[in-house]
Amino acid sequence: MKTILSKIQRFKRFASPVVVVTFGCMVGCSDADTSSTTTISGPPPAMDSHEGHDHAHPSEGPHHGDLVELGNEEFHAEVVHGEAGSVTVYILDSAAQVAVPIDATELTINVSHDGKAEQFKLAAERDASDPEAKSSRFTIKDEELASDLDSHDATARLVVSINGKSYSGKIEHQHEGEHAHDDGHKH
Repeated sequence: MKTILSKIQRFKRFASPVVVVTFGCMVGCSDADTSSTTTISGPPPAMDSHEGHDHAHPSEGPHHGDLVELGNEEFHAEVVHGEAGSVTVYILDSAAQVAVPIDATELTINVSHDGKAEQFKLAAERDASDPEAKSSRFTIKDEELASDLDSHDATARLVVSINGKSYSGKIEHQHEGEHAHDDGHKH
């Protein structure tokens, strides 16, 4: 019995400082501001590959054009084919939703097909909401470019300077029947 009592006393001597330190930490922590504490009730929401922003559609912009990633999704460009060979490119924000007016006077589309390379310059054409001397919209009327952008045999890259930094992105046109949704629109 005496050995049990001596073991208990040794345990008390050892346990007392541990209990005091633990209790002190708990009391010290309880004085912290708990207004920023968040309780999670359930699994985190599912994220897609474009984590952190919401596209109207993964490959389609607000004007129903094809999206081109610029930089590490710092910006996007939206390529829209219009009537009679017109091609319009809109510069958009990182979420591909809001127009971003830039001070560039033109942007370039480089196309390679049938062993030859061509370059097309799209001139700035201010949108109604763009500030003076800036544009979020660039246009050209060129049936050859419009045809090349629709061709499976051609590759195209968009090149633009934004705030003094050069950006380039591959233009990938979603041809009819390749859409991941069925909303009835045609190209």
